[in-house]
Amino acid sequence: MKVTLIAGSNRANATSTNLLKYMETLLKADRVSVSFIDLSELPLPLFTPDNWDFHPNVRHMLGAIADGDGLILATPEYHGSISGALKNALDYVQADQVAGKPVLSVSSAGGPLGVSSLTHLQTIVRNLHGINCPEWISIGYGSGGLGPDGAPLDEGVRERVLSAVNRFVETTRKLTAAAAAANG
Repeated sequence: MKVTLIAGSNRANATSTNLLKYMETLLKADRVSVSFIDLSELPLPLFTPDNWDFHPNVRHMLGAIADGDGLILATPEYHGSISGALKNALDYVQADQVAGKPVLSVSSAGGPLGVSSLTHLQTIVRNLHGINCPEWISIGYGSGGLGPDGAPLDEGVRERVLSAVNRFVETTRKLTAAAAAANG
């Protein structure tokens, strides 16, 4: 099984990216192959539907999404929505690259929670025909912060992240097995 993670901040050392890196360690510990796309290190040109001859960074990201069995998207919450960097990246994605794949949404916010960004992200996933996981993760100032490895310092938040990742992996494995059985 392979999962693609996209860190949707273009800020170095972003909280959402650090949390996603911690989630990457959880996935690898569960023997899940991971492709990590960090939009702060892989800048993408501004999407325009007038140009379908994509930049190599865009092709790399789209290939990782197409190759993944599942997708985890992380974003900071800016003005009640997802980051412009992640929105731009998702504008390049076609529905057939995400259709039927489970997607876990992750957000970090300057306030208590990033629920608005998660709601917007799940709307985009629905429009790409992805399967929104019933779990989502939102951390904010009240969550106790992150350690140097990106792990939440608050035990309850850390357990919530672990539970969400485990349910995402379980869902992805079941859907991957069902798709393989249906395809013979």
